Amino acid sequence: MAAELTKRMAGSGDDVELLLFDDTRTPLYDAMESSGIKVHSLGKGEKAMHNPLLAFRLRHFLKKHAFDVVHAHNSPCQYLVALVSPRQIISVTTEHGTVNRRRNHSLLRPLDRWMYSRYRSIVCVSEETRDELSRWLDDKKLDERMSVVLNGIDLDGFKDASPAQDIADNERFKILMVSAFRPEKDQMTLIKAMGLLPDDCELLLAGGAELPAHKAIMDSCKKAAEDLGLGERVRFLGHRDDIPALLAASDMVVLSSLHEGLPLSALEAMASGRPFVASDVSGLRDIVRGAGILFPCGDAERLAQIIGRFREDRGLREGIAASCRKRAEKYDIAKTVEGYRSIYEQITR
Repeated sequence: MAAELTKRMAGSGDDVELLLFDDTRTPLYDAMESSGIKVHSLGKGEKAMHNPLLAFRLRHFLKKHAFDVVHAHNSPCQYLVALVSPRQIISVTTEHGTVNRRRNHSLLRPLDRWMYSRYRSIVCVSEETRDELSRWLDDKKLDERMSVVLNGIDLDGFKDASPAQDIADNERFKILMVSAFRPEKDQMTLIKAMGLLPDDCELLLAGGAELPAHKAIMDSCKKAAEDLGLGERVRFLGHRDDIPALLAASDMVVLSSLHEGLPLSALEAMASGRPFVASDVSGLRDIVRGAGILFPCGDAERLAQIIGRFREDRGLREGIAASCRKRAEKYDIAKTVEGYRSIYEQITR
């Protein structure tokens, strides 16, 4: 989303640059450079995200560059921008999740109140995200700074994609999950569901494991698949840049997360014209209900039953897919850009 937003804003005449705390080469980095966006960095590697020296580097950077608006995403960036941003710079932040670990500790509430008070505007990616943040902060003045701009995707890029040839190489019923291997994503429930499904079902897990803790999750999933005797029926695809093609080659898509903000992978699945199934949790519930199918979080047996119904009933698949595609139209990236631009214009008057 960051890549698409900056590309579109720059294309319409705005002067947009990107600052990374971690200079590790990623698809995001490559997408920015290929779009002609100027990319800066303050460090390299996972440890750079939590290096106290970043505060001094960030302050120097912000003083050196004449930005009208600084927009911070995710916790390390949010806190450091709040701490060091010069008063003459207007700061904005986006809240991406309905859940984070800080909210388990009430003693951290005053710290969060201070941090968010440093931002002129607090953008939430969904109504549910706003409700949860408002409940946590419990501050009417901060409520007044909150607004909702729905995450969005380039819908056209998913409507008529050609199937990935390395996936469309057999006649199995293909279930796809697109997600990095992180604790909140819970690929394990989907793997357990696969153990309850017929041999003609195949699970495709697209997503990488950049950090050691994430690699450990991937390894445990591989071991679980092996222990269940699933063999080649569970395929670990790693990071893929051809998600539209993977979706086009699949029969259905599942996201079994423990919680979300407003996940782009869910929107992409729904826009692709594939039936979408997701866990009934915050961040997924509101966008899926009435279009796709929800299942109880962590319930592998119920998930297997739902997949089995889709496998047997083409009419059901087509009906749910049509509903999902219609729902996805609400999340056009063009509307997201308009929402952010409107906020920037309002706060810089």
